[in-house]
Amino acid sequence: MTTPYQAGRPLGRSTYILIICCIAAIGGFLFGFDSGVINGTVDGLQSAFGSDSAGTGFNVASMLLGCAVGAFFAGRLADRFGRRTLLIVAAVFFLVSAWGSGIAGGSLEFVIYRILGGMAVGAASVMTPAYISEVAPSAYRGRLATIQQVAIIGGLFMAFLSNYALAYVSSSAVAELWLGFATWRWMFWMELLPAAVFLVALLFIPESPRYLISSGRESEARRVLGLVMPEHEVGGKLDEINATLARDHKPRLRDVINRATGKVHGIVWVGIGLAVFQQLVGINVVFYYGAVLWQSVGFSEGDALLINVISGAVSIAACLLAIALIDKIGRKPLLWVGSLGMAVTLACLVYAFSTATLVDGSLRLGDDMGMFALLAANAYVFCFNVSWGPVMWVMLGEMFPNQMRGSGLAIAGLCQWLANFGITMTFPILLASIGLTGAYSFYAVCAALSAYFVLRGVKETRGKELEEMAYE
Repeated sequence: MTTPYQAGRPLGRSTYILIICCIAAIGGFLFGFDSGVINGTVDGLQSAFGSDSAGTGFNVASMLLGCAVGAFFAGRLADRFGRRTLLIVAAVFFLVSAWGSGIAGGSLEFVIYRILGGMAVGAASVMTPAYISEVAPSAYRGRLATIQQVAIIGGLFMAFLSNYALAYVSSSAVAELWLGFATWRWMFWMELLPAAVFLVALLFIPESPRYLISSGRESEARRVLGLVMPEHEVGGKLDEINATLARDHKPRLRDVINRATGKVHGIVWVGIGLAVFQQLVGINVVFYYGAVLWQSVGFSEGDALLINVISGAVSIAACLLAIALIDKIGRKPLLWVGSLGMAVTLACLVYAFSTATLVDGSLRLGDDMGMFALLAANAYVFCFNVSWGPVMWVMLGEMFPNQMRGSGLAIAGLCQWLANFGITMTFPILLASIGLTGAYSFYAVCAALSAYFVLRGVKETRGKELEEMAYE
């Protein structure tokens, strides 16, 4: 592999670190795009496959089963084959899934391709923050790791924008667009270009030095560390990393269990709590079902897709603010304030939806209340993306000790995606039974509980080296 230090005029060390972190973060972009593209295709899937509410919910949520599998096995396989290797496999899966989801002729075929895409998303969701955390200096590790969330939201935004533009050109998601294919199929195919860029770019970044050391490849690790830190510090860092790794075995899943007590290390439970609460606040209902939600309270399909674009822009602004704050005020304050903000804004949405009236079998909000709901929804999205959106992934990537980072990420990632699947799968059912008011009341309560969890269970990691992370 040719690095900027080996070919011609060298890049500055900080620039090189930024470049390799941004390449890894393309996985986050594809994570966001693959998650958000489904938002504009729901009507097309119902029309093409003749599915009911439960069937549509499974078509939408099926990717998340793959995410759970991908997150769990990527964390474990990365300890064996490397972080970069697993990201390359994820890039291939992104390509296959994007093509197959668009060409699928039935629900079963579609679900298979979406599960493949989900495996790629799951792998990228845990490997990208792990890779960035393991190559970034502690002084600005939070900012660099937050790039992943900016990339995720950028991917969501581009998926929303692409969906909106394609539907605008063809008049609707179910209308024919180009080459005789329906618009919703082209929505999936738009992902092929960034997936191809990701695959090629990954060939030019180094492997994680901490993985190399755990694999006994110390000379390679020394070379990579020389690229990301001053040469005179490399020897000391090698000694520190070696001191945190078990001498008798490579990292393995059972490292999450305390040998002395036989119980799971406390830090693993904190990671699971962070992962699950991020989903219980209901954010992916907005991302996956935003168009359906706004249409259900009276907005047109075009307006609903445009609202998604606006929400994506708000999310990006919030993530940029998080980048500015995360290494200055820390992870824990951002999580706590974000939880309170989400609880308040979700309560506002509950109030707005409770005033809706039934018109011709559909809910309708008055003009003033519709605007109030729109503002509250975007305030909620802002609160999430300045806090739990980026910070949860940053903390999962850095909070586990070196010996169990892969295993800890595997378990937390699995729980995160299972919670995501549960929330996504149940929303159409909740919408048809207890309505928007009941569903959003549940999310509001979970947001309030997450604030308590942060105060009692989460410890600050700002400014700490990865070798300082404790098991409890």
